[in-house]
Amino acid sequence: MATLAAENPLAPIAAKVAAKSLLTDPDTLSLYSHDVLSRGNAPLAVFRPASVEELAAGVGAATKAGVAVVPRGGGMSYTGGYLYDGGPFLLVDTAALDEILDINESDMTVTVEAGCSWDKLYRTLKPRGLRALAWGTLSGIRAAIGGGMSQNGLFWGARNGSAVDSAISFDVVLADGTIVSTGSDFFRPFGPDLTGLFAADCGAFGVKARVTLKLVLEATAFAYGSFSFANHDALLGAMSEIARAELAAESFAFDPFLQSQRMKRDTLLKDAKQLGNMMKAQAKSGGMFKALKEGAKVALAGRSFLDDVPFSLHCIAEGRHQGAVDADMRAIEAIVREHGGEVVENSIPKILRANPFPPPNSMLGPDGERWVPVHGFLPHSKLVEAWERLQALWTDNAEAMARLQVETGALIAATGRTSCLIEPVFFWPGEHNPLHNQAIEPDHMAKLSSAPDNPEANALVMELREQVIAIFRELGAIHLQIARAYPLKQSHDPAAWAMLEALKRQVDPNGLMNPGSLGL
Repeated sequence: MATLAAENPLAPIAAKVAAKSLLTDPDTLSLYSHDVLSRGNAPLAVFRPASVEELAAGVGAATKAGVAVVPRGGGMSYTGGYLYDGGPFLLVDTAALDEILDINESDMTVTVEAGCSWDKLYRTLKPRGLRALAWGTLSGIRAAIGGGMSQNGLFWGARNGSAVDSAISFDVVLADGTIVSTGSDFFRPFGPDLTGLFAADCGAFGVKARVTLKLVLEATAFAYGSFSFANHDALLGAMSEIARAELAAESFAFDPFLQSQRMKRDTLLKDAKQLGNMMKAQAKSGGMFKALKEGAKVALAGRSFLDDVPFSLHCIAEGRHQGAVDADMRAIEAIVREHGGEVVENSIPKILRANPFPPPNSMLGPDGERWVPVHGFLPHSKLVEAWERLQALWTDNAEAMARLQVETGALIAATGRTSCLIEPVFFWPGEHNPLHNQAIEPDHMAKLSSAPDNPEANALVMELREQVIAIFRELGAIHLQIARAYPLKQSHDPAAWAMLEALKRQVDPNGLMNPGSLGL
């Protein structure tokens, strides 16, 4: 067997799994060697198991043969989580493990296989009047729940925390093929929090196979608000006060550049479809008259209502009773006015809440530019300083950025009572990669311009990205999607880091489970 494995490292794996579960065609290997930003080495094969048992068998066979294992969820990341530049490796694609295994309305839990998308779970639960506590990211039409538990993520339900705050327990396949259950199926924690140890691990400790999540009743009453601010400190002050008061389920903002980019996207046909979904949602919560009234307001506003708005803030209040959420929105409006903001047409939060998981067409800019974000979560007290340091960075590099057509915008989002996300986004002319071609809708892709690879612009983006991360680190920021991009070790207490290294040795003694992820 050793000689056979040396000649063909896939042979021991192929002996344990179905032949159709190992994909080795060049196009597939090329696709799976790219994330949104970068390219890594091609895997020996893409392993797409049909069952958790096959997943465990394949992982165990690979590491026994000395082949590294790299897990991948929906592939919507940009921090190198499933890209590997070391020796031979097997890339695990959980896409076929997408079953919703149990919806327990009595105990308010749901158990899914790791490849199930946030969108599929949302659509399945919605007719029952249920949803997960924190219920996904904007990329949820493709992003897998197992990937969300490994990378962590945040948008929908942000008032309740990040994606991993919804988790109760996992079934995890360790490097040797052992399947470990991390806790109870209805409460967390039961003793030391084993689920927490595997949450946000970026696949360094194992492959998520099954996930049990907390359920909540879906809201039945909604209120929406959009607001204009002349400057960043007024915007950030208002966002922090709204977050501390827990008035909005979601609260997010755009700077002027990102706002203009988003308003360029999509076609009138797509707008009509989104408007239709919004009106259906309004009809369910407030009746057909309200739906028609709100639909007419959105249609009349069109895309011009943010033309002269420097910074825009968008809030969604939700609950059980319309009077209560209307009161929350009035309180939000009062905070906005106290900070010098003004009310504008609320089309964006209405349409987004009715279409929570849009196609991932924003993986490229509205004119086909390359796109990548970088982020940091900061306490309210450090938001203004962080923003101003980022603007100084853009000013210091303005000449090079203008010459190479590198542009920046930013998304800001409240993340519970204690913090906000600042996510600068880079746009620059460059070559599209196989993941763009596979994930973006074909009709949208056909309208985008293509540019040749631009190594100089790529290098500037990577340098600016590193400088942004350095600024965030100096301010004590934390990050999601750590993978191979963010400095986890440097941000940890040495004794705490030693504990993580000890855990890595325990669950992956040969260092073959996503080597290098988290810096381990």
